Amino acid sequence: MNGYNLNGESWKCFKIFEEMKEKDIIPDEIEWNILISACSKSGMLHHCQYIVNQIPLNIQNKIRIQSALIDMWGKCGSIENAKKVFNLVADRDTIAYTAMINAFGLNGMGSQAAELYREMPNNLRDHVSQICVLNACSHAGLLHEARTIFNEIS
Repeated sequence: MNGYNLNGESWKCFKIFEEMKEKDIIPDEIEWNILISACSKSGMLHHCQYIVNQIPLNIQNKIRIQSALIDMWGKCGSIENAKKVFNLVADRDTIAYTAMINAFGLNGMGSQAAELYREMPNNLRDHVSQICVLNACSHAGLLHEARTIFNEIS
């Protein structure tokens, strides 16, 4: 499944998933992550919702799955769903914050990305979160904000 996903054949992941269901094979956390990634690449909201509706709650509450869902919803343009998932994350880490910052950026919400970056604990900030917030500010035309953040990083 991962091979298909990595090679741009997301639709084959969904086909394998349907075959697994027919054989009563329950995906594990890794397979759910692959399916969520395939949804991100497909960009089709109905595929996303279809997959999410089938993820067991005990898996949905794992931080790696939640971060992947934030990323997926952000890439598919459903910022409200991304925010809902982010708000459910109990113990936010660098990946969860960065996924949400990037989701804001991908959806033209540079101010919200910068605001969340400022709320993010300093010890969780890394190069990826910094690049995401600078990119979000840049694409939203928030050059002063981007420069301020850049100067804080340097």
